[in-house]
Amino acid sequence: MIEQLSSDSQGKLVVFGAKQIRRVWVDEQWYFSIVDIVAALTDSDNPRDYWYRMKRREQESSGIELSTLCRQLKLTAADGKSYKTEAVNTEAAFRIIQSIPSPKAEPFKRWLAQVGYERVQEIENPELAQQRMRQLFKEKGYPDDWIEKRVRGIAVRDELTGEWQKRGIAEQQDFAILTSEISKATFGVTPSGYKKLKGLKRENLRDHMTDLELIFTMLGEAATTEIARNKDAQGFTENQRAARDGGTVAGDARRQLEAKSGKKVITSKNYLTDKPKPKLPPKSE
Repeated sequence: MIEQLSSDSQGKLVVFGAKQIRRVWVDEQWYFSIVDIVAALTDSDNPRDYWYRMKRREQESSGIELSTLCRQLKLTAADGKSYKTEAVNTEAAFRIIQSIPSPKAEPFKRWLAQVGYERVQEIENPELAQQRMRQLFKEKGYPDDWIEKRVRGIAVRDELTGEWQKRGIAEQQDFAILTSEISKATFGVTPSGYKKLKGLKRENLRDHMTDLELIFTMLGEAATTEIARNKDAQGFTENQRAARDGGTVAGDARRQLEAKSGKKVITSKNYLTDKPKPKLPPKSE
């Protein structure tokens, strides 16, 4: 069975079996991390070393330099930072897979063809992307009302990052810093600190938020977008100020709710695994 896991609205993370494959959309096609492909096909403890030895072996036996099939593209690593990584498009991936002796090769080829085709479909009909996302969350056990908030939150986030790009923000590190500013002003904690609070590692933080956490996240990001537009923020410094102001709008609203309700919005709980179980009716005598 083919599975797809979106870490964001562009689907930059997909899953083959139990292995995560990073990818990036460049020049109207997907490019996949070759190290991740090697890890998925070989279960090697050191896929980078396997890939290095594989390239050397192929060059010695056939004279072909496999690195010429790759491009150096920035992909997000486990530490949340982006680094240049060897990546291949679908065609080059098929060629490299031929050099990896693995019983998973054929299923992986079918998987590659499928995830590439899905992207073409989504470009022609963007609603398909949201439909697939909703179905994925539903299969994981999320209820419809939570899914609607999560999908809406992705749209709000996309609008914000698009606005940042128009206003001179280009580096991934700057996006991360601005996001952190909103989070600190909204919740009093950075995204990395929030993940630690919830006991998360590589998981997507927003996939583990409660309804209210998602709502205040949206409010902080939507307010930041509005402030940046109205003040015509340009460059990193002005957008950083807008991010703090937008987060403060959400932070003030959060504190008012907590004061009135007597309950904290921020929680270490995971919405999916820690939600209360429905009470069963008493057994009849």
